[in-house]
Order: sequence, then structure tokens, then C-alpha cells
Amino acid sequence: MDSASTLSLTGHTLSSLAKALAEGATTSSALVETSLEVIAADPRAFAAVDVEGARAAARQNDSIRAGGGAPSAYAGIPVSVKDLFDVAGQVTAAGSVILASASPAPRDAEIIGRLRAAGLIIIGRTQMSEFAFTGLGLNPHAPQPPNPHDRARVPGGSSGGAAVSVALGQVVGAIGSDTGGSVRVPAAFCGLVGFKPTQRRISRAGVFPLSVSLDSIGPIARSVDDCRILDALMADAPLPPAPPMDIKSLRLGVPNQYFLENLAPEVATAWAESLRVLSKAGARIERFDFPELDRIPRINAAGTITNAEAFALHRRLGLLAQRDRYDPNVLSRIDVGVGMSAADYLDLLEARATLRTDADRRTLSYDAILAPTAPILPPRIDAVSDAAAFARENFLALRNASVVNLLDRCAISLPMAWETAPCGLMMIGETLGDARLFAAAGAVEAALA
Repeated sequence: MDSASTLSLTGHTLSSLAKALAEGATTSSALVETSLEVIAADPRAFAAVDVEGARAAARQNDSIRAGGGAPSAYAGIPVSVKDLFDVAGQVTAAGSVILASASPAPRDAEIIGRLRAAGLIIIGRTQMSEFAFTGLGLNPHAPQPPNPHDRARVPGGSSGGAAVSVALGQVVGAIGSDTGGSVRVPAAFCGLVGFKPTQRRISRAGVFPLSVSLDSIGPIARSVDDCRILDALMADAPLPPAPPMDIKSLRLGVPNQYFLENLAPEVATAWAESLRVLSKAGARIERFDFPELDRIPRINAAGTITNAEAFALHRRLGLLAQRDRYDPNVLSRIDVGVGMSAADYLDLLEARATLRTDADRRTLSYDAILAPTAPILPPRIDAVSDAAAFARENFLALRNASVVNLLDRCAISLPMAWETAPCGLMMIGETLGDARLFAAAGAVEAALA
């Protein structure tokens, strides 16, 4: 293919592009030029675009493929990465102006090296909430990535630019981080699929941290299978094989507590319709009591694990000397950690461990737990302009998704039917049950299509 204008990345998956590359129907250079062309039309999802580096990598991929070889079936396909991953020779700003003048990273983050080894093209770094510490996708220091379905609404965060880059057809897949929903919430708000793995499965070496206890690395894409492929390319070790699941074999639990409180009417309607469709397709939908979740507000009453660990990190790095350069909505969350004692933090860790054990026992019989990814629609940008409104909507956006990180589990967000704005259906798997969750999500995705 000589003309990038004849190809739209929006209508393709990683597998379809791999097939096109293998058959000579396109080239890596053509895919990169398409990506760059669409990015140029609206670059707000990106903090930086590596034009020359991407073109050089594409030429190298095309040369290797022409010689009869390729490091993987996906070699030559452009993806984006969040602005907190180290890429050799680039500054890791983590969405902040404080780190914008830092020295370039001397080497790639572990997962960047793995993506490159598979031949994927790192097209650029995506915009994010400052230091990954808010969930709406707003950052006063940078151009605002647009929610592709309603530009008046937030895209979700903190991996907002990642989701927008996929939704606008600038890349086929994006890599983000998820500490309390930062992959799944923007995926839900932008009508995409977002996957949070069990944390320990994917290395965080070379990734600017928010919470060392909770940070996870995950993909955003248009399908469950694309997320599975990207997850496999980044993982420390291959997932154990899990056979495909039939929707009629699935036993899906719906907790009576916590997740379904204060649903926006539009989310409640989409949620009810999704459950109706799944039940009609043959899935067993079972409502059950999950009283362990009622502990979460009490556990976090003095502050969260993220509050404590973020404050410790920023104090250790000396960043808080530049308080006036922070996003005030981020600084207020870091400052919660100031008032937390070592005893408070240790109590949090102990309460988390107990909660995990009790929750595992409660949900053992289900193939997955279902919940709305977020109980609200993506808020309008003008509705969160003051600090109190921002804090309220930010809490709600992350409330459901953050449970998964606290329980150290895997989860995936799938699009639900919607009319006003996108919203997501979250499937929660067991710790290290990632392979089974992908299989179950594939069946649910097909039923909801």
C-alpha cells in the first residue's frame, strides 16, 4: 500500500492489521503515516509525538518483513503509551510541568522494551492527569484531550489521552496505568475496552509510580482480543491457557452492595439492558450479598493507600517544594497523606489483606463479578470547574473501579449500550485469574454486540 489515506485504523484490530501486513496489503510505513496524519488533525491526546523515531522504526520493520522475517505478527503496528513510561531519550513528565525539564530517560521501561521487541511502533506519549492522581482526565497544564463522543464531557483519567488516541483512530491500542480505575474509567467514558491485570503479572520497572501497592499496567483497545494481545506482549510470563467460554456456561455475580449505589439514570438503564441481554443469551446472573464491601469507607476514613504512598514519594523526590506548580486538584489529594501516620498506613495494609481474604471466599463460585465501571456518565467539563464539584465527581468516577485494585484482582471494562454518553460494564476476575477473565469477557462481548 502506497497511500496512507486509503487506510483507517478505526476499522481495524491488531489481528486484522497483522493479517494485512502478512499478506502485503499494507506496510508499517503506511500504518505510521496514517497514524501521524490523524494525530495531526487533532493532536490533543498526545504530550509528544515521535515522528522521526516512528518512521525509522517502520522502515526497519518493513525491511525485516521484506526479508521474510518479523519479530511477531504485530510488528509494524503503531501504539501509544502514557506519559509516565520511560522511553529512552525522552523525558518522562508524568503529565506535570515540574518534571518537564527532567533529564531524558536513559533506557526504556521494561514493558516498552517488550513492545519494541515484538516490533510495535511507539508513535508517541499520551496526555494524562498530572501524576496519574485524578480520574476525570483533566490537566490544567496541557491541551484537553476531547471525549470523542461529546467534546463537552471529560474523557476519563488518568489515562485519558490513551483512550482518546484509540477512540479517534490515531492508534489501534494504547498502554496506560491503573491505580484505581485509570485504564477502565477512560475506556468506559470513551466507549472502549480497558483491561487491568493482576498487578504482579506485568513489570512496573521504568514507570513513574503513584502507588507502589496498587499501580497496574494495562491496555485500552476496541476489543477484548486486542487487550488480550497487548497484555500478552507486556506480561512477565505467558498466561496459563484458558479455553473459550460459552455464554451459557457463565455464572456471573452481581453484588447487592456498594457498586449499584447512586447510579446515574442513564447508567442504570444501560446496566439493566446489559443484564437483560446477557440473561437472554443464557448467562446465569445471580445477585448476592457482598457485605465486605461496606468496610471500604471505614478502611479509607483517614486516607487511602494511594494518599499515603503518593505523599511519601513526592516528599522523597523533593517535588513538594514546588507546590505552586501542581494541579490544585492533585495537590489536595497528595496533601491528605500529610496527616496520615505510619500507624494509619500499617492499619490500611492490614485491613486490605483481611478484606482480600474475606472477599475471595465470598466470590469463589462465580466466573466473574459484574458492576458498572463507573456509576456516572462522563461529567461535563464545565460542571467540575470548582474544587468541590471536581472532588465529588472524581470520587464517583473511581469508586467502583478502585475496589479491584484494593482487592488485588484483574478486571475488564466493556462498552454498554448507551444513548447520552458512553458507559462501561466491568467484569471482575480473581487474583491471577486473568486468562479465565479474558475468556469470559470474550463471551460477554459477543453477547452484547
